[in-house]
Amino acid sequence: MTMDTSVRDHFLAAVRQRRSFYGISDEAVVPDERIEEIIKEAVKHTPSSFNSQSARIVLLLKQEHKKFWNITTETLRKIVADPEQFKATQEKMNAFAAGYGTVLFFEDQTVIEGLQQQFASYKDNFPKWSAHSSGMHQFVVWTALETEGFGASLQHYNPLVDEEVKRTWGLPDSWSLIAQMPFGKPVAQPGEKTFKPLEERIKIFK
Repeated sequence: MTMDTSVRDHFLAAVRQRRSFYGISDEAVVPDERIEEIIKEAVKHTPSSFNSQSARIVLLLKQEHKKFWNITTETLRKIVADPEQFKATQEKMNAFAAGYGTVLFFEDQTVIEGLQQQFASYKDNFPKWSAHSSGMHQFVVWTALETEGFGASLQHYNPLVDEEVKRTWGLPDSWSLIAQMPFGKPVAQPGEKTFKPLEERIKIFK
């Protein structure tokens, strides 16, 4: 099946425009139902090795979103004892909490362990392939949210917050937290993006 040219162009345009937005607000950009639809489409259609479908996502909106960043803030405060040194961290946490929502990306280790037992010759590869699939889920959700008018960034405060997150939202122990994506209405432009020469990054043989 040949894809329509306009669809291809739209996809690549979305890829080009995806950026890291750190200045975000909690103003609604689209209805919550649309955000939920994006998450469901991403989980259903993003590929995974052996069609394992090991990705798990938790969508936190509004006050639940702020609760996550409060947990992260207090966790980090216990590590950085000096209040002066913690100021920069506090500002960063406040910036994330100012958004509308956060997407938590997990991988279900029960699925991965099951594949390791079923296909022992690939045992060492399944955790790597799981990470690949999670990265694709992150990219799909990130790009889709930005096409709706949100700004987002990808954060990694795991494993520091893992246990508290599982307790707070009643998540299975087998869910391993991979990344966190705060998003909201952009209130500041992203920084300049630079590119290394493509000639150094791509080789083509015909």
